[in-house]
Amino acid sequence: MDIGQLQYLVALAREKHFTRAAKACHVTQPTLSGRIRQLEQELGVPIVERGQRFIGFTPDGERVLKWAQTILDNWTSLQQDIAARLNTGGALRGHLSVGVIPSALPMAALMAKAIQARHPDVELTILSHSSIEILRQLEEFTIDVGFSYLDNEPVEGMRAEPIYMERYCLLVRADHELAGTAAVSWAEAAKQPLCLLTPDMQNRRIIDRAFRAANASPIPRVESNSVINLISNVHLMGMTSVIPEYFLSVLGPMSNIRTVPLVEPLVEHSVGLVAVDRDPISPLVLAAFECARGIEPPLVYDRIPVRTAQS
Repeated sequence: MDIGQLQYLVALAREKHFTRAAKACHVTQPTLSGRIRQLEQELGVPIVERGQRFIGFTPDGERVLKWAQTILDNWTSLQQDIAARLNTGGALRGHLSVGVIPSALPMAALMAKAIQARHPDVELTILSHSSIEILRQLEEFTIDVGFSYLDNEPVEGMRAEPIYMERYCLLVRADHELAGTAAVSWAEAAKQPLCLLTPDMQNRRIIDRAFRAANASPIPRVESNSVINLISNVHLMGMTSVIPEYFLSVLGPMSNIRTVPLVEPLVEHSVGLVAVDRDPISPLVLAAFECARGIEPPLVYDRIPVRTAQS
């Protein structure tokens, strides 16, 4: 058994296609298939369900895959740790994969900016995922760290650190009747033509609970898994949406878009960085936590008095 065989196996799990997995590993398809067969022979169990194309893994294969993911993650962390100790300048090298809930994407960009400033040779991959997907991918070692909710999903067994409190605003166009309002209730927001994230997103489930707490039952006209798409619908169609309060402060002002704080109830949730809790821990993961701690999110509520539209 060697690292290469495990890399081929994990690539096959990721690509779910022999040819694509071989291409990702820069080998031929027969080479990849042959090395996985050698692994099966050495372990004495079938790993891959045989067929004309990739079908999946056997039950034993699933167990082998989990071990392979763990071993490869430890191997990568070992390389990073040794490289960091040899580099007296303190700057790290390597690749960091980050899973991010859609509402935290601008905050992840602030973390990436800090990482690039301290460690310019670190390459980053930032992917948008639901909170459930982030936890699953952390357990599978397909991402290194995640930006996710800390008080709504189970994060037991994870290293977790709060970064900011997420509160919410109604996003409207400048010509909307609520654009100049100091604050708006969730009940009033429910009457607007809403575009929201899809129900599989934790942010959407938080928003739905807030509407229920206000005894409101909105019917969204558009659902999307992209926050940028929501903003586009507000900009182009004159719809309304619900986004975190800091969002436009990070992205920059938009001349025809306004945010109005949502109250009654005032809803907030902790968002932070999560990673698999282990010892030793990857230097890149530690660097991500250090850089995330330095983020100072611009808070709209620090500048706008919280009062209802009727007050």
